[in-house]
Amino acid sequence: MQLEESREARYRWGRSLGLLMAYGQQAAKYEQILTVEPDNVDALVCRGYALEKLGRYEDAIVNFERAIVLRPQWALAWQGRGLALGKLGHPEEALTSFRQALKFEPNDYRTWQNHGKILLNLSRYQTAIASFDRVLALNPDSHKAWYNRGIALSCLNRQQAALLNVDMALKIKPNCDYVWNYRGVILNKLRRYAEALVSFDNCLKINDRNASAWYGKACTYTLQGELDQALENLDRAIQLSRCIIQGMATTELSFQTLRGDARFQALIREEISVLRALVID
Repeated sequence: MQLEESREARYRWGRSLGLLMAYGQQAAKYEQILTVEPDNVDALVCRGYALEKLGRYEDAIVNFERAIVLRPQWALAWQGRGLALGKLGHPEEALTSFRQALKFEPNDYRTWQNHGKILLNLSRYQTAIASFDRVLALNPDSHKAWYNRGIALSCLNRQQAALLNVDMALKIKPNCDYVWNYRGVILNKLRRYAEALVSFDNCLKINDRNASAWYGKACTYTLQGELDQALENLDRAIQLSRCIIQGMATTELSFQTLRGDARFQALIREEISVLRALVID
């Protein structure tokens, strides 16, 4: 079993590394073109997207903005700029870029999707739903639109409607781990705990390294008063994603009954010590 897990981990790492190398090669290729043709708009936009995939968001924006100066009505450049600005934590500027992209290409469902996700992050849930509706009018089989629409509805405390939306997403893409995970979150809100556990388990069958699903199971077990299993699942979640301990585990309302448990307190102290050691290093 450990050998299989090791092979899977190596595969994932190799695939990620391969993708990064590919994006790096793409960026270098377009840079060569731009050395000869500095005003090649296609090369500027393609390089911008390659840099965005590499996490070099500021450099990506420079390329997109150069392309926009040369071709102001090119929606693809505006969309790329919006993606990079969103990753940098500038949602209002990103929203402006997506609106510009939609001004020039109003039927691009991908731009409507990104527009809606930014609105979701800004807690403008009703407007986000309208954006996802535009996606679905253009592409009814977009599982991401159904999923994001479900998140917006859940945030508006419309849990039954949210559940219908994530079920639509799973009908289109049944092996999507993050949709199964969010289905579990919604079912917890509906106090349908047994069904929530099934959803989290379905998520973990697809991706056993989904920390949110282990965390969701911990919440479910806590809400059912099964503290031993809650702690076991919380520990699994923390091992996969220590950022959980920096916020969710210490503020999660579901853990009110768990916080008085000495084992929970010890787990929190231990992980905070590990985080501090990592910061000092």
